[in-house]
Amino acid sequence: MTDRLPLFAMAAPGLEAICAAELRALGIAAAAEPGGVAWAGTMEDLRRANLWLRTAGRVVVRAGSFHARSFIELERHARRVPWERWVAPGRAVRLRVTSKKSKLYHEGAIAERLLGFIEERVGGIGASSAAKGADDEGDDGGDAQLFVVRVHRDQVTVSADSSGALLHLRGYRQALAKAPLRETLAAAMLRGAGWSGVTPLLDPMCGSGTIPIEAALLARGVAPGLAAASRGPRPFAFTAWPGHDAEAWERAVAEARGAILPSSPVPIAGSDRDAGAIEAARANAERAGVAGDVDLAVRPVSAMEPPPGRGLLVCNPPYGVRVGEIDALRNLYAALGRTARARCTGWTVALLAAERKLEAQVGIPFAEAFRTSNGGIPVRLAVGVVED
Repeated sequence: MTDRLPLFAMAAPGLEAICAAELRALGIAAAAEPGGVAWAGTMEDLRRANLWLRTAGRVVVRAGSFHARSFIELERHARRVPWERWVAPGRAVRLRVTSKKSKLYHEGAIAERLLGFIEERVGGIGASSAAKGADDEGDDGGDAQLFVVRVHRDQVTVSADSSGALLHLRGYRQALAKAPLRETLAAAMLRGAGWSGVTPLLDPMCGSGTIPIEAALLARGVAPGLAAASRGPRPFAFTAWPGHDAEAWERAVAEARGAILPSSPVPIAGSDRDAGAIEAARANAERAGVAGDVDLAVRPVSAMEPPPGRGLLVCNPPYGVRVGEIDALRNLYAALGRTARARCTGWTVALLAAERKLEAQVGIPFAEAFRTSNGGIPVRLAVGVVED
């Protein structure tokens, strides 16, 4: 596979521009569009994107795109898709099909037909499955090759997944606290706040430690695909593709390992009033190989201790989306603002927030860095500075 491929990095709505900036930093010219970032690239680009992207959910190859208003048209075009490039004989296949505003509306029937075409083209596939749904929350990928099939206004787009497990599943976050934050969103918060690992960082509501751990990985230059204490790469689907260049992949991994700093060049701290959450954070940091880079402590927001110097105070506080919760959280947000103004003069403050009334309690002028959702709740990253 030495030709250029139509590649697409899937990103959560609102994070496309941040993901595109990540790709540009990797030397890949890509264009943000709804749902992700598109570019024409080589297998080397695909390997690097999977290994290095911190804010993408998957990297896929656009295997085919065509118009179909009937199963006869679907069959004619689907037979031309080079399925054998992504599936070795005997390998299991998974299909995730969605159809909207199209003549071909029965997703199960579409998937059944496509599985038959793949079987015919590849010459035999293993145990396979077809499922509806755009939400693969918690999907660990398994060993099957996934194809994402989207039918919209009779236009069929078939994408071959190269990532396997979702890219936010770095492997270190096994111990969870209440309302855990997805790793990709934590990384996007750091990028959106303009933090690049050269100034101190504090998360005074760190929960199971996702934000400070992602910060430590970024500060040390650890590729998220190597976010394990062993620094071995997590599994990726493309390593099972026919023609996979194992030597090129080993070189990419070795190069990424060689770029890792021995320790964080700046202090990174996290705290939480919940002792169980801090215990989980320490276990996660150990698995990520950054336990020595993150100072974790049990303390309430009002007792937070920022590292010396000016840096970034970043957190994912409770949102208060249910009736009556906003009033209960006013004191928490007010305490955050009061303590930040007293101890973090000159610091940047970044909050992932869902309610402007609670933001106002912090008492810091905020600007919006991006809008997205977390757990189905619309949120925005609000960024401001504690004035001298």
